[in-house]
Amino acid sequence: MPESVATNEDNMEVMARYPDKFFDLAIVDPPYGLGRRLLIGRFKKDKNGAKWDVRPKPEYFTELFRVSRHQIIFGGNYFNLGPCRGFIIWDKIQPAPSFSACEFAWTSFDTVSKIFRHRQAGGNNEVKIHPTQKPVDLYRWLLHNYGLPGDRILDTHLGSQSSRIAAYEMGFDFYGCELDPRYFAEGCARFQQHISQLPLF
Repeated sequence: MPESVATNEDNMEVMARYPDKFFDLAIVDPPYGLGRRLLIGRFKKDKNGAKWDVRPKPEYFTELFRVSRHQIIFGGNYFNLGPCRGFIIWDKIQPAPSFSACEFAWTSFDTVSKIFRHRQAGGNNEVKIHPTQKPVDLYRWLLHNYGLPGDRILDTHLGSQSSRIAAYEMGFDFYGCELDPRYFAEGCARFQQHISQLPLF
């Protein structure tokens, strides 16, 4: 069985424990710092929104690049990451302007850019527990296209744990952390429920 490690702690403390290039691929979705306007539906009442929607400091990216060989960073257009050739567009198959029609991910891969078309999380009987939750299918697609057998995967903003679910299903060793205790607890419950339904063989 693949190793699947998730902790409720600050990502800077987590990354400090690992040597250079310990992780083969970091797939991360850090807060963009857009403010409470991104909180919709039941999440408008989420008083934690102001806490987790804080844009990372430059030191975060320094550490992320230190501990990982390759990176996929959602919301890369909000951060000073420099140009990239192999960027990713997630087409959410939904009309604008009420919601964003797509999302940009910066990558360290020197390859052609790609588009993934899939509706937002909440479809396919996915329970949505985080305002910026991404579908498991998105992470499956990322791991299929950018991961290699034996890769160690890192997610520094675990949220609803869609990335952890996909990595476990596909046999990748996975390490993730989430700072908010409520989201961490709900994400762990979601992960455990999901893997309990997987076939034994």
